Amino acid sequence: MAKVLSIVLGGGKGERLFPLTKERAKPAVPFGGKYRIVDIPISSSIHSGFKQIYILTQFNSASLHNHISNTYIFDTFTQGFVEILAAEQTYEHSGWYEGTADAVRKNLLHFRDHRPDYYIILSGDQLYRMDLEDFFLNHLKSGADISVAVTPVSKERTRHFGILQVDRKGRIVRFVEKPSPEQDVSALKMPESLASSFEELSPERRYLASMGIYVFSAAALNQALDNHYTDFGKEVIPHSIETARVQGYVFTGYWEDIGTIRSFYDTNISLTTIRPEFDFYKESFPIYTRRRDLPASKINSCIINQCLTADGCIITNANVTNSIIGIRTIIESGASLDSVVCMGADYYESAEDRQGNRDQSVPDIGIGKGTLIRGAIIDKNARIGEGCRIGIDNLERPDGDHNNYYIRDGLIVIPKNAVIQSGTVL
Repeated sequence: MAKVLSIVLGGGKGERLFPLTKERAKPAVPFGGKYRIVDIPISSSIHSGFKQIYILTQFNSASLHNHISNTYIFDTFTQGFVEILAAEQTYEHSGWYEGTADAVRKNLLHFRDHRPDYYIILSGDQLYRMDLEDFFLNHLKSGADISVAVTPVSKERTRHFGILQVDRKGRIVRFVEKPSPEQDVSALKMPESLASSFEELSPERRYLASMGIYVFSAAALNQALDNHYTDFGKEVIPHSIETARVQGYVFTGYWEDIGTIRSFYDTNISLTTIRPEFDFYKESFPIYTRRRDLPASKINSCIINQCLTADGCIITNANVTNSIIGIRTIIESGASLDSVVCMGADYYESAEDRQGNRDQSVPDIGIGKGTLIRGAIIDKNARIGEGCRIGIDNLERPDGDHNNYYIRDGLIVIPKNAVIQSGTVL
């Protein structure tokens, strides 16, 4: 049986997700109430039978290390592992990862110890459920050196992605990186003979965008990285199209890049709809995350409509709508949350802690009495006092950094461990 090694690209500083990445790596950002973003590609890899997984990262990796070491523990018989490879100095390399391809290149010495026949390379900031085994088997069947997962998009969305042109057999023959709105992309359309094989595909989705998910044979990866290219999407794949057989694997299911504050927020809030496009309730394909053994959430005299409420919350006499309520969230009487992503807390405060808060005029962790919040992201361990108004008054404020909060993509973000005093209006 072929030996496959999975590599999850954790990304760089995660500047587009700042301030959520201020104290943690991008893959470690909490998502969906109780998960981390990195749980998505890891779970997909495990379900597909690929249980030897490396995660490449280089910034703020402590939180990610903690999550991985407490979550993905394999027994002796599976021969599986999930390990983090952070940027390191060696005699050959002394600098940071300079891009996705450079990160893989600098870790080839670790990968080769496993003598893999193939590599599956996954992105660490996407939301999807893909049968990676089917992707891999399609790669073997095609006889390709490299396979690229692609998703059909409309002409209007082509400017946001690298667009790949394929022939009738699905072989990639051309790559165009984020074509401009004025550029004629009609020649890049998927062949009708290929498009017709996907009955659920709407007529306007005829352009194939790279998902940043790849299968390489070991020999093909070694050849593709025997140069100074730093990025897979912009350099390695376009060059490989000219020198190797590169196949497209069309994925028509739900896929979303969650690399910006706006996309992170929208994707989270979309989970609260009655029939979300991404379904966490699929028993045959659960998304794994850290087991915390928290108690069930306690809901006291509340109105809660279309929300996800994670474990260990205590919500009292509150009105919560279209919101994500993360683990251990405390929401006090009279509070109202509308379209809020609340990440929760890492711990409960004791009675002594809360008395100490009173003595220092500091709010408790959670949402205080009578506080109103709309359209915001509340990071972990935030202390929001009583009678605050956040996102309620439609104040005209441009994106920027402020004392104890940020505005990104028009959204108010309360960072981890922030303190918002009672009566604050944002």
